[in-house]
Amino acid sequence: MTADATAPGAAGSEDVATRPPLPVKMVIAGGFGVGKTTTVASISEIEPLTTEASITSVAAGVDDLSHTPQKTTTTVAMDFGCVTLDPTLKLYLFGTPGQERFGFMWDDLMEGALGGLVIVDTRRLDDCYAAVDYFEHRDIPFAVAVNAFDGQLEHDLQDIRWALDVRENVPVTVFDARERGSVRDALLVVLEHALARATS
Repeated sequence: MTADATAPGAAGSEDVATRPPLPVKMVIAGGFGVGKTTTVASISEIEPLTTEASITSVAAGVDDLSHTPQKTTTTVAMDFGCVTLDPTLKLYLFGTPGQERFGFMWDDLMEGALGGLVIVDTRRLDDCYAAVDYFEHRDIPFAVAVNAFDGQLEHDLQDIRWALDVRENVPVTVFDARERGSVRDALLVVLEHALARATS
C-alpha cells in the first residue's frame, strides 16, 4: 500500500508549505530626483533603509533642482526595502544614488541582481542616460519605467523609447512611484523580462 502524497504530513508536502520564498535582488536606478526612494518606500513591507542627507548649498549648485524645488534631501549611498510577491518569491530592492559622483557604488549594488528598473522623468530624459547605458553595457535585464508625476505623461512611450535609444525587447512602461500597486506592476515587468531572457 502506497502513501497518499497529498495527505497531511505526506513526504514533500510539509517541505513545500514551509519552504521560505526565493530571494531575488532587484536594483532601482535612475537620475537625481526621479522617485527611486519613493518607489522603494511605497512597496516595502519593512521600514525602508534610506541613506538620505540634506542637500547643502554646495550640492544645490551641482545638482539640478529646477524640477524638484521642494527636494531637501538626497540619497548618498542606497535605499533598501523588500516585498514578498507571493509565498514563493521575495524581492530585495536596492535603490541607487542618482548623482554621477556616487556612480562608483553601482557595481557593488548590482552584484547578484536579477535585473533593474530604470526610472525616468520625461521632463529631463538626459538624467537617465547613464543608468540605461550601465545596464546595456553590462547586458543586465532592465525595464524603463516612466514616473508619471501628477498623473501627467509628457510624451508617448514609443517616443521615449526612441529618445532613449533602447532596444525593442526592453520593456517601457508608465507607473506612479507613490502607488504601491503601480510599483508592484512595474517590478513584475522587470521580473517577467528577466525570466524570459533567462529561459530563451
